Formats: sequence, C-alpha cells, structure tokens
Amino acid sequence: MSNVDEGEIRRFSALASRWWDPRGEMAALHHINPARVRYIERVAGGLRGKRALDVGCGAGILTEALAAKGASALGIDMAEASLEIGRLHGLESGVKADYRCIAAEALAAEMPGAFDLVCCLEMLEHVPDPASVIRAVATLVKPGGDVVFSTINRNPKAYALAIVGAELVAGLIPRGTHDYAKFIKPSELETWSREAGLTAVELRGLRYNPLLKSATVGDDIDVNYLLHCRKPA
Repeated sequence: MSNVDEGEIRRFSALASRWWDPRGEMAALHHINPARVRYIERVAGGLRGKRALDVGCGAGILTEALAAKGASALGIDMAEASLEIGRLHGLESGVKADYRCIAAEALAAEMPGAFDLVCCLEMLEHVPDPASVIRAVATLVKPGGDVVFSTINRNPKAYALAIVGAELVAGLIPRGTHDYAKFIKPSELETWSREAGLTAVELRGLRYNPLLKSATVGDDIDVNYLLHCRKPA
C-alpha cells in the first residue's frame, strides 16, 4: 500500500462511471487501444490460451480486449470503483475477464511466475515508486514470458504535447492527469527492467492522431512509447 498515490486513486475513481464512454474523458484511451492490442499480440506471439495480467487496468479497456483475443485475462487496480465498472461492462459485453483490487507487489508475493504475459500500460507514471512495480511485474511473469510497458518520455516535447497540448489546450484528457516530474525516460525504464531481471527486446513509439482518432506504433519515442521485455527462460 505504500506505493500508492491516494490522489491518483481518487482522480481515476471519479472517472470510473465514464471510463467506457468512447466520447467522454477517456476517449483517447479508446482510440489508442487497438494499436496497443495489435502490438501486444504480435510481440507475445498471439494471445489465445495465454494467461495475461493487466497491471493498473482501470475499468478494463485493455483487460477486456486481451480476453476478447482469447487470453485468460486478469486486471488489477487499486481503484475499486473502476474495477466494478469493468466487471459490469464485462457482463454487458459478454467478454469474460477477472478483476481484483490488489497492488502488483502484493499479487507478486501471492502468484509468482503465474503469467505468460504481463502488461503495465500508462500506469508507471502514476505511482510513487515505478521501479517497485517493475520488480513485481518481473516476479509475476513466468520464465520465458513477455512483459509490455508503456509510459511517457520526460523531455520538453513530451511536456508540450502530453500536458500543455493534450490537457490544457485540446482537452483530450482531464486536466491534472499527468505530472511531468513523474514522466520516465526510456533509459530509466530499461535500467529498472534490467535490474529486475528482465531483458529489453524492443523499444517503440506510440503516436496518437486526435484528428483521425487513432494511434500507430512506430520509431518516434519522444512522447509515448512501449517497451517489450522478456524474462529469461
């Protein structure tokens, strides 16, 4: 529980009822999710039959998408209100995914090496100690398994686009969603992953186009980016 920002929990809990509204405050998350899922499916060598964990799942946009692709998916988060919305949406959609209100560190102590795939997307920049989450993720994935992180780079361009542009000018995401000081450079993420026993496989950028309401995975890691790691067998 020490690695929880209560302000962040309150902020995301307040958005819970609107999480699945594709035209609401979380619209950008809906727009980027297909690109994220395609990337995850590719690097994991397919999702069908895989046991997958979504760390910091919110109301389950990614968790449910992994389940729809055939994975046995568990989403964990510390905002119970968001998880309840995820459960309700699963009943409506007919896509079965499981949800638990538990920290990654606590689940790691309970279920080490239990997952073929662990995803931790847009979450590390919202906790006091991201390296602690990364260590937990490394414990949770089985040897030979895959890990996918995504977060936001820390540089002037990222500040201009992710905070000034997306939050203050365009209103693409709610104001106060991000704290620039918590943004993470790729070198930092790779170092923490390596120290946790993971091997970095691929670093890719995620570019969002608000006009087309879509995202693409490419070479530009200046703002949003993904890191695929693997736990040595």
